[in-house]
Amino acid sequence: MRVSSTHGLPQLLLAALLVFVAPLASAPAAAQPAAMPDFADLVEHTAPAVVNIRTAAKMSTMAGGGGPQAPGGPDLDENDPFYDFFHRFFPQQPGPGQRPGPNTMPRSPHGGDRGDREIPRGVGSGFIISDDGYLLTNHHVVEGSDEITVTLQDKREFKGKLIGSDPKSDVALVKIEGTNLPTLKLGDPAKLRVGEWVIAIGSPFNLSNTVTAGIVSAKGRETGELLPFIQTDAAVNPGNSGGPLINVRGEVVGINSQIFTTSGSYAGISFAIPIDEAQKIAKLLRTQGKVVRGKIGVLIGEVNREVAEAIGLPKAAGASVSSVEADGPADKAGVQPGDVIIKFDGKPVESSVDLRRMVAASAPGTKVTATVWRNGATRDLPLTVGEMPQDAPRAMGPRGGNSGKAPEETHPDALGLVTSDPAPAQLKDMKLDGAAQIDSVDGAAASAGLRPGDLILSINNIQVKNSKQFKGLVAKLDLAKPIPLLVRRGEQSQWVILHVDSK
Repeated sequence: MRVSSTHGLPQLLLAALLVFVAPLASAPAAAQPAAMPDFADLVEHTAPAVVNIRTAAKMSTMAGGGGPQAPGGPDLDENDPFYDFFHRFFPQQPGPGQRPGPNTMPRSPHGGDRGDREIPRGVGSGFIISDDGYLLTNHHVVEGSDEITVTLQDKREFKGKLIGSDPKSDVALVKIEGTNLPTLKLGDPAKLRVGEWVIAIGSPFNLSNTVTAGIVSAKGRETGELLPFIQTDAAVNPGNSGGPLINVRGEVVGINSQIFTTSGSYAGISFAIPIDEAQKIAKLLRTQGKVVRGKIGVLIGEVNREVAEAIGLPKAAGASVSSVEADGPADKAGVQPGDVIIKFDGKPVESSVDLRRMVAASAPGTKVTATVWRNGATRDLPLTVGEMPQDAPRAMGPRGGNSGKAPEETHPDALGLVTSDPAPAQLKDMKLDGAAQIDSVDGAAASAGLRPGDLILSINNIQVKNSKQFKGLVAKLDLAKPIPLLVRRGEQSQWVILHVDSK
């Protein structure tokens, strides 16, 4: 028999039901689902200050480098692991109603290209931060443009003047001439909580004033760049670049800058530059026209737990120096390849990204102390910070290699290595006091990735002077323990941990 209500149920059964339901009714109010924010009021309040940005470049300017450069690539070296991993999302092709993109060069009606024609490059977004017309966007939105057109929500159009642009942070400051313009209030990213609602407003595919919503997926996301990012799942696509990420209080917390994608479009993960970092950049662009950063002249990498244990570091932290720029600040201070920088200007260095940001934030000419871990002990090295060049550093190519000298013996040692002394000229050229050169490799050394031509600079935190001394040190090793080698290949040095089967 179907029961449609509790009326007529036996009293005992009814009492049992009440006992079961009572705990649910008394659940704390905090467990109730939170109400959705009112996005409509939020958008009505903030959208008027969000702008559409169209850029164009003169054909004669673009033709100088062999034709227009396709936008979309992040400002990374092609060997950077994030080069293919992260993509700037500047438009690659026209969207609905969008004018031809940068690779669609209009033809003159007479059949020839006019050298003075303005060629549309693409569409991006931005937002006004002062009522007299200063606005923020991305560097890659305005990069290479000769003309910037800014359109407000009310359809007013302005010519934009580029005040300054910083490729390393991907922040640009643009000025339009106006008064009493709508503005956005800037918030504090430090107060953001993971899971908090945010909205993105911009011009994806040239669809102006498009609003999407999501949550903060992560804070301080590291992508190998100078700034940490806010990760969100608010949908962003080509054309959203430079638009604001806004919290439920109507405050800008970030500038939408990058997406993770395998297709070129939104895949559920996007990244925004924290607005407090962008503010610092904008202030420098407004007062100086550029951003000046510090450098010390080192290539660095991470220190993993195995390397830390093998070289005696108390914890896996710091930045491992793989190469030192000749006559640079670090070189003059005595920093060597294989050093681990654990403090900079008295502040602990937790990772290589940590050090990059500390150095970049230091004004050129500042005198600091770098604390390094070398041969099982710390050393304090005073140095003077230099100036980071505005363009990307030149990648160092391999140098050195086999000296041409025949191996002293052909029988591999316990590590699987046959070594000899490098040529004196090679050591002098590399500014090395000594080393053992690998002539052939087998066994544990081969498994660890060592190659002929590599130079061994240190073993078990003991500096290697020559091949004979190195063989003597190998003979005294406890092969049951991991063996740290500092190895130089070309211009770079790194720690390699060998695991030898002692049976």
